[in-house]
Amino acid sequence: MIKKILFLTGTRADFGKLKPLMKAVEKIDGMETYVFVTGMHLFEKYGSTGHEVVKSGFKRIHYFINQRHYDSMDTILANTIYGLGNYLSIMKPDLIVIHGDRVESLAGAIVGALNNILVAHIEGGEVSGTIDESIRHAASKLAHVHFVSNGEAKRRLIQMGEKESNIYVIGSPDIDLMVSKKLPLLEEVKKYYEIDFDRYAILIYHPVTTNLHNLLNDIREVIKALVSSGKNYVVVYPNNDPGADIIIEEYQRLDGNKHFKIFPSIRFEYFLVLLKYCKFIIGNSSAGIREAPFYGIPTVNIGSRQNRRLFYESIINVNSSEKDILAAVRKIKKIKFCQTDHFGDGGSTKRFVKTLKDPNIWKVDVQKHFLDTG
Repeated sequence: MIKKILFLTGTRADFGKLKPLMKAVEKIDGMETYVFVTGMHLFEKYGSTGHEVVKSGFKRIHYFINQRHYDSMDTILANTIYGLGNYLSIMKPDLIVIHGDRVESLAGAIVGALNNILVAHIEGGEVSGTIDESIRHAASKLAHVHFVSNGEAKRRLIQMGEKESNIYVIGSPDIDLMVSKKLPLLEEVKKYYEIDFDRYAILIYHPVTTNLHNLLNDIREVIKALVSSGKNYVVVYPNNDPGADIIIEEYQRLDGNKHFKIFPSIRFEYFLVLLKYCKFIIGNSSAGIREAPFYGIPTVNIGSRQNRRLFYESIINVNSSEKDILAAVRKIKKIKFCQTDHFGDGGSTKRFVKTLKDPNIWKVDVQKHFLDTG
């Protein structure tokens, strides 16, 4: 009997990481890829990135609008549970694959667990500095199978009472794309997005949902510092968490400034190319902690959003003040080249496929039990 594997994607970022796994499942005899597309994918404001799923060649796609502008995270969670639950009652998958720490992922874990459907969580066991970490751990406790980036993540899941035999260290799937020889050329990417900078940095700044009262002041300090630096910046909109509109409105004040190119979204592969050749990345995106060090790109990490992530010599941590940010930008040239494979070596997809082909994964008990580590 054919196994139905359902991937849930709600953002441009998680789709970029899930895509190599989705394509690999398509090639496995006896398995089919299904995709539940929701979240910011369906917002024109953020580039309608749901179209990228179709362009990638996937056929079994279901779109579900899980939010309106200004909906709270709990409302989005409830809507996603309702929509996904209805879809599963018809589609009846054998495995639901979720990624990371978004509310859509938590919804996938909840619906799967409550319907006795196996749930596989990608990149569980990691820590950050916001509510996202709690969401990630909650999804892990509901999931049955774990595909983690490294041994540290595995250790944390075991500490959380998860069964070691159900935890697979495969690395981060986006590293597979980062080392791919099929990435477009930089010239192609710059032409597509009409970026005429010879030298540039990347800015991605997300709202910290537990510190929204300081967000307006913080993003204004960031922008003042970058304007004062006189450098060129490729700017990507934040994710659609509460507070995103505050950031976007401040970006609109940069309209006409020749040093800034602002985009609602950038295709993941194209973003990786821009990252690989940029002078540094600045903001509070996990890309500055995970992907940038793999390429040896310096990072200026602002604020608390990533304050529990692993850090390297290539990362400068600063608070949200114009003076400190500007000082960090000017320090970039002094940063030593630092490259790391802490999040994988490019073999995640092969390891994922090997696990799905193992009959034992389909015997995992959907009735979970907490395992004491003592």
